[in-house]
Amino acid sequence: MFDAAFEELPEKPLAISKAVYRQRQQRLLSQFDVGDLIVISALPEARRSNDVHYPYRSSSDMLYMCGWTDPESTLMFYYEDGQWISHLFVQPKDTLMEIWEGRRPGVEGALKDWAVDRADSSDETLIHLEHLLESSVRVHVRTGINPKIDSLVKSAVEKRDRKRQHFGSGPISVEDPSRRIAEMRLRKSEEEILQMRYAAEVSSKAHELAMAASKDGIHEFQIQSIIEGFFVYGGTSGWAYPSIVGCGENATILHYTVNNSPCDSNEIILIDAGAEYEGYAADITRSWPIGGTFSEAQKEIYEIVLDAQEKAIDACRVGNPYNEPHEVARKALAEGLVRLGVIKQSVEEALDMESGELKKWYMHNTGHWLGLDVHDVGTYKPDGTPRLLEAGMVLTVEPGLYFGAWRPDVDCPQRYANIGIRIEDDVLVTDGDPDVLTGSCPKTIDDIERIVGSL
Repeated sequence: MFDAAFEELPEKPLAISKAVYRQRQQRLLSQFDVGDLIVISALPEARRSNDVHYPYRSSSDMLYMCGWTDPESTLMFYYEDGQWISHLFVQPKDTLMEIWEGRRPGVEGALKDWAVDRADSSDETLIHLEHLLESSVRVHVRTGINPKIDSLVKSAVEKRDRKRQHFGSGPISVEDPSRRIAEMRLRKSEEEILQMRYAAEVSSKAHELAMAASKDGIHEFQIQSIIEGFFVYGGTSGWAYPSIVGCGENATILHYTVNNSPCDSNEIILIDAGAEYEGYAADITRSWPIGGTFSEAQKEIYEIVLDAQEKAIDACRVGNPYNEPHEVARKALAEGLVRLGVIKQSVEEALDMESGELKKWYMHNTGHWLGLDVHDVGTYKPDGTPRLLEAGMVLTVEPGLYFGAWRPDVDCPQRYANIGIRIEDDVLVTDGDPDVLTGSCPKTIDDIERIVGSL
């Protein structure tokens, strides 16, 4: 089942090089002063139950700045002898632990294969940090990740001893560096786009396989297993976020993740699922009829959403405000529902944020930044006004319409009862036309009806 789809995938891109990580570090450090100390902590491991942990995934800032993926790690930058030093603290080599849990690069491996100047055991993190704090003026650290580091930094800032009085040593302020890193992460490099394109291709094939396997009586979790199975088969690390697989009324629940209901041939299934590759996320939503043919009512709603999405994608252009795709999509959705008679107001009235009827059937934004996080970092309104799109930004475009007959707050039209449609693609802003990274994933009515149930 998977072999033919796997053969159609492009070759895996090369991993991001040490040279690229060095360039990122230089760009970040150019924003700081000599007396600054920058500390980036990996996320801690999380316990699932008893002695079982969730699969580990490091913090995205750690991945972005040096690519280190193991737990119990800390990256520090400081100025010494006329130059910036990158210093990574990692789990030491430990034969017994490696027998149980897998090989570790250790200090030697970190120095050899990662873009850092120095490396030491994570056991020495606090010792080195305490020493570095004495000579720093400002500490840049995101608090709330490593309590021991937070405590040491807080103590250093609050300390009032004779040494500080005589020599003025020790930090005087703490700042979160996340916003500076986020500004860098917002604009994707060529190397990053290659990773994201591969995640998108694997995700697209997974959705296509799910379409082909759809049939009356299949369960949501069986469709989920096909999609997530191909994520792994395609060489990614798995899902980038918990998959949404909802049939019938479940398709009208925005973040439905129970995925345990049987599917009927007359129902629409909505699947929001994307793979993660080398830390980079894909994010795709497709909606299709389990029985393989759209009913007239389903087709009417689907065509409105698809039209809105295509217009919104076309608005993903350099110089447009980031919310332009959202406004374009909202207008197209309102026009379509007014045309069908679902909305009795004018288009202008339907779009009103307070009294407009569109929000009954479309209640979320049309997209978000995408990258190392599925809802990626980057301020949308850095100066209080919508940010203008630039080449290298990647965002999702995902309009939808949801007619949940189960909702007590709306009078759902019986013709469209329990139809939920969302169509989502990942779009790279370029100096020319928008580049749809997930463009190979079928979404026209003709393509969907040709594929569904074809296995």
